[in-house]
Amino acid sequence: MYLILGLILFGMVVGAIAQFILGREGGRIDWTRAIVAGIVGSFVGGLLLSLLAGDGLAFRPSGIIGSIIGALIVTALWRWLANRSEAA
Repeated sequence: MYLILGLILFGMVVGAIAQFILGREGGRIDWTRAIVAGIVGSFVGGLLLSLLAGDGLAFRPSGIIGSIIGALIVTALWRWLANRSEAA
């Protein structure tokens, strides 16, 4: 139970950081996107960078950095797809 809540909270923070770095649309954070981008980005980026750094699945700085990078990629891709569909 606490692990799931911790993962959601961590994903929310990482997703919010990604939105701050890329710029917030409308001047505020979209919390739904922050949570989704944070969790997906953490899973993909954090896991990949942790394994490449040789840290395994432990909670290390490489995983946190990878999570933020993954969330940045997911958020940028999400915005690109949304802008593309609006233009069509």
